[in-house]
Amino acid sequence: MTDQNDQQSTDAAADGPADSQAGEKKGFFSRLRKGMSRSSDNLGSTGGLFTKRVLDDETLERLEDLLIGADLGADTAMEVADTLRDEQFAKNITAKHVREALAKSILPHLQAVEAPLDIPKKHDGPFVILFVGVNGTGKTTTIGKLAQHYQKQKKSVMLAAGDTFRAAAIEQLTVWGQRAGVPVVAHEQGSDSASLAFDAMTEAQEKDVDILMIDTAGRLQNKTDLMAELEKMLRVIRKINPDAPHAVLQVLDATTGQNALNQVEAFRDVADVTGLVMTKLDGTAKGGIMVPLARKFKMPVHYIGVGESPDDLHRFEAKDFARALTGAGSLT
Repeated sequence: MTDQNDQQSTDAAADGPADSQAGEKKGFFSRLRKGMSRSSDNLGSTGGLFTKRVLDDETLERLEDLLIGADLGADTAMEVADTLRDEQFAKNITAKHVREALAKSILPHLQAVEAPLDIPKKHDGPFVILFVGVNGTGKTTTIGKLAQHYQKQKKSVMLAAGDTFRAAAIEQLTVWGQRAGVPVVAHEQGSDSASLAFDAMTEAQEKDVDILMIDTAGRLQNKTDLMAELEKMLRVIRKINPDAPHAVLQVLDATTGQNALNQVEAFRDVADVTGLVMTKLDGTAKGGIMVPLARKFKMPVHYIGVGESPDDLHRFEAKDFARALTGAGSLT
C-alpha cells in the first residue's frame, strides 16, 4: 500500500491540473443538481408548509410526514423538525430556512460515508474489485464506466463477465470492454461463475494487470442459490490471492427507494461488501434514500451516477450531494 503522500501524488497526476479538476467538478455538480431536480423539488415543497408566522407542532408534524415520504427516513425527519424547533424560527420562516436546516442536518451523516476508492500505485498482483447487486441496478454499466475512468489514469484494466446466467450481461460487458479498449474474460452463458473468476484471476496475474473488475449475477429472487454462488466465487478468488477481492462494491439503483435498504441487508454479510455505488440519481424523486443508507449502515459510498456517459459517474462528495438533494446554497 502507498503512504498518504504517494496516494495524493498519484491522485493529482491522474486527475490533471487543478483548473481541470475544478472545471470537471463544477460540470458534474451542475449535472448532479439537474439530475436530482425531482428529489430537490419534492423536498422544496416543504417551504409551502410555512405560511404562518409561528412555528407550531402541527406544522412540524406535517414536515416530518413529508420528509419521510421523500425517503429520508423517520430519524432524519425527526432530527430536522427538532432542529427547527430548537432554533425557534418564530418569524419569517421560509423555504430557504428549511432547505438549509435540512442540508445541515443530513450533511454529517453523508460526510461520515464519503470515501474515495483509492487504488494503490503499486500492488502485489491485480487490485481485484468484485461488483454485486440485483439485476437492473446498473452494475455492468458501472464497471464499464470505471474501466474508462481507470484507463484515463494510465492503469491497465481487465474485466470479467461473472454474470454467466444472462447472455445480455456478458454481451454488455464485452461491449464496454471494447469501448474502453480493455480485455474481457468471458465464458458461455450458463457456465460456472467460479470457474470464470479463476480464469480471470489467473490471466490478470499472468498479464500483470493493475485492476481486475469482476461482474456477478444479481438474481435476488433466487437468494439462496445466488448467495451460494457468490460464496463459491469468493473462495476461488481467495485461493489464488488470500487478500482478494480488495474491494466489494454493491451497486444500488436510487429509483428503488426504501428497497435499497433491503438490498444492502441481503448482500453485505455474505459478500463482505466494503462500499456502495448509487446509480440512476437523475430523474428520480427518491434521492433522499442515500441518507437512511448512510445512517443505518455507515458503509463507505465511493461513486454516484447521474446519467449514461462515463463522465456521469463521479466520486461521491457529501457537501455537493446535500446541496443538490435539498436545493440549499453553499454550505460552510
